[in-house]
Amino acid sequence: MDLKSAIRTYQFAERAKSELIVGSHLTTALIQFPLAEKPGGKRMLVMVLQSIRSELDFAYGDTGLSEFKKAIDHLNEAISLTESMDLGAASERIGRAVSAATTAAQMAWETLNEHELL
Repeated sequence: MDLKSAIRTYQFAERAKSELIVGSHLTTALIQFPLAEKPGGKRMLVMVLQSIRSELDFAYGDTGLSEFKKAIDHLNEAISLTESMDLGAASERIGRAVSAATTAAQMAWETLNEHELL
């Protein structure tokens, strides 16, 4: 990975990880919502997850890195599971997306470290 790509990849991956962690927390929180509030909470959560997916799509389009595609695929599963209100499984899939983004960050970090930028 060249230095310019490493910088972009690292930025995308760190942002994605942060957003995915927030999405995971919101998914877990929705489990505790009162029954009457769950439909609205679900709609908002799906919108948040779709927004995160858009960011991952942008990262994948810019870098072509397969780890971002894996994160998108896991997030797509999480969105479907959220729509079905299988929130435990959705949270687990978001965790897989975090792992994929972490791998992308690690790959970029290695290049940045070689150039003594981290």
